[in-house]
Amino acid sequence: MRRAGAGLRMRVPGEARLKAGRKFGKYRIRRRLAQGGFASVYEAFDSIEGCRVAIKLPHPQLVNPHMLEEFRKEARVASGLDHPQILPIKNAQFIDGQFAIVYPLGECTLADRMQRRLAADTRAELARQMLAAVAYAHSHRVIHCDLKPENFILFPGPRLRLTDFGIARLARRTVMASGSGTVGYVAPEQAMGRTSFRSDVFSLGLILYQLFAGVLPEWPYTWPPPGIERLRRTVHPAFMAFLRRAIHVDQRRRFGHAIEMALAFERLRLRGRVLGPAPRPSRRRPPSARRDWRLLRRRQFVRLYRKPLALVDACSRCDGPVAEGMLACPWCGVRRANYRGASRRPERCPRCRRGRNPDWRFCAWCYGPAFRSVSARRHRDPTLSERCGGAGCPRKQVAPFMRYCPWCHRKLRQRWKVPGSKHHCGRCGWGVLREYWSFCPWCGKEQPKP
Repeated sequence: MRRAGAGLRMRVPGEARLKAGRKFGKYRIRRRLAQGGFASVYEAFDSIEGCRVAIKLPHPQLVNPHMLEEFRKEARVASGLDHPQILPIKNAQFIDGQFAIVYPLGECTLADRMQRRLAADTRAELARQMLAAVAYAHSHRVIHCDLKPENFILFPGPRLRLTDFGIARLARRTVMASGSGTVGYVAPEQAMGRTSFRSDVFSLGLILYQLFAGVLPEWPYTWPPPGIERLRRTVHPAFMAFLRRAIHVDQRRRFGHAIEMALAFERLRLRGRVLGPAPRPSRRRPPSARRDWRLLRRRQFVRLYRKPLALVDACSRCDGPVAEGMLACPWCGVRRANYRGASRRPERCPRCRRGRNPDWRFCAWCYGPAFRSVSARRHRDPTLSERCGGAGCPRKQVAPFMRYCPWCHRKLRQRWKVPGSKHHCGRCGWGVLREYWSFCPWCGKEQPKP
């Protein structure tokens, strides 16, 4: 939770405020950070672990079995989402007769940070992290329902984390919920009780518009909204079209969910179409102002191999473009056994976190056990263009660069080739691009220079 910020300062009748210095279980209260209509958030010191934390407490006069069940649900939903951009729960229990949820303590909220000047590159990085957090929640069928800058907590780095799943809804397709949310960021259909994944897309689009334009659009959300001139000077026209699609009043015109939205943003980022064009340089540029040849090489690589290799992610260390099936970064060699990026498939393997189709019996990327839930309905997947080769395989359909057959669990013997390349790895035999890569993305072996 946040460390400092404005928050709501209204006085709730009958509120039992914890005073600074009071002992609360193993925690010592330092101050109150924020207060809402249902709960208060305090900064405290953990005397056992020796660190500062944020404690969320429901107001005593509002505590009833239904309210406690809502807070228990928030704890269960948040604890089931393991992602670097989602705020984890340190503890959830009754302390001195009060139900409390304990979080790591951040520096401030995104709402507080947007009050000060932000560099363009920092805003683009914060946007990427916001999209990654909501896309991960949507991949686990969780709709947040209350996306706003106050629910994104900043940590050093800067590192952004999403919190407050108090009114989140678990959904299969579209849920019928009450018109809950925060005025100013709630989607029109959500205000009328018809919440869906597209409602989170709308709220996230408003936050991104406010982050880059400095102005929050208001009803009736006609285009162009206020602040459009500043937005034109700041971002690329392709990113403006991205924002316009996200905050369209007609939900059928928006992105279907945050996963699709994050993939579209990643494509724009890899092509350099998020921020606006740099000012025209002078004829005589110093050597330090010349364009980095590595950046040019990566952009050329993305232009040629984005579709053949399905580049939908970026390395967490070097930010190089990578594909979901790669076990190592081809640019810096860092291992990628546990995948945390976006996926084009609707579900995830619980072992390696890579995408899978609902009708798969096994993971195509790691040798894990059979999935518990397998759909009997055949899922249409145009990437399944190769044959398994197994005699008893029920489907015999696999996609390039898969390691195992998702139907019979057979290890594939094909030596996959990269289109347009004659080079292969000396260890695993799979295709590599030595003119671009320094490591084999399939086994991690360092590649000789061309």
